[in-house]
Amino acid sequence: MRNFLAMMTKDLHNLFVSPIAYVLIGVFFALSGYFFYMILVNVIEFTMQQVFQAQQFGTATPPFDASAAVMRGFFSVLSTLLLFLVPVMTMGVLAEEKKQGTIELLLTSPLTHLQLILGKFAALVVLLLVMLVPTMFNSLLLYFLSEPAPPLATLLVGYLGAFLLGGALLATGLFVSSLTENQIVAAVITFGVFIVLWVIDATAGTGTTLTSETLRYLSILNHYDDFTKGVLDSQHLVFYLSFIFLGLFLTSVSLDSSNWRQ
Repeated sequence: MRNFLAMMTKDLHNLFVSPIAYVLIGVFFALSGYFFYMILVNVIEFTMQQVFQAQQFGTATPPFDASAAVMRGFFSVLSTLLLFLVPVMTMGVLAEEKKQGTIELLLTSPLTHLQLILGKFAALVVLLLVMLVPTMFNSLLLYFLSEPAPPLATLLVGYLGAFLLGGALLATGLFVSSLTENQIVAAVITFGVFIVLWVIDATAGTGTTLTSETLRYLSILNHYDDFTKGVLDSQHLVFYLSFIFLGLFLTSVSLDSSNWRQ
């Protein structure tokens, strides 16, 4: 545990002494705040239009849960931002260690591979939380000021989904970073992998064959959709946790392979 905490603390220090973390956080806050505002304005305009049309034609206003629509749109935005920003978060975590030659020192130190990988992953998760938690202010503001307010459970499930999605992407990015010494190459490959995982269900179409079902299941955003609706399904939890485990396992295999080649 002490070695794990030491590794996590070291990586957190490296993240926050460089401007990259602050730029990432600033960009994430700015874009998430802007899109939350735009989604809110569009939903309000749509609601007013519905009310106006109902009054004009003397009909009942169709039911529409505006607050739920805002939160679902906002959670979709969060997933897109993570897809673009996580490659930058993970690109140098192991690639820079390999470039500077410090990875050999870490691999031959009393620190186990598991402690090394979990320590670095935990540091990235802390950065992810630093990015996600403050955005809850907008959601809580909507919760207390809107009528009817979105169920609190819906908000919590949505953020749980964003956290699990972010964790799965971080584990994947960590693995890619272990394959190269070049941060830019790591970022580009990671982003390419994310794009494939993003659109893989589109290639499946609407077929019901085993291949189509498998492709839809492998889509990392397909499992996120229920979270945005406030639906907590155990199969989605298992998928993301398994994805995180697979990413960390492959990272361990990659480091073992590098150590063996030396």
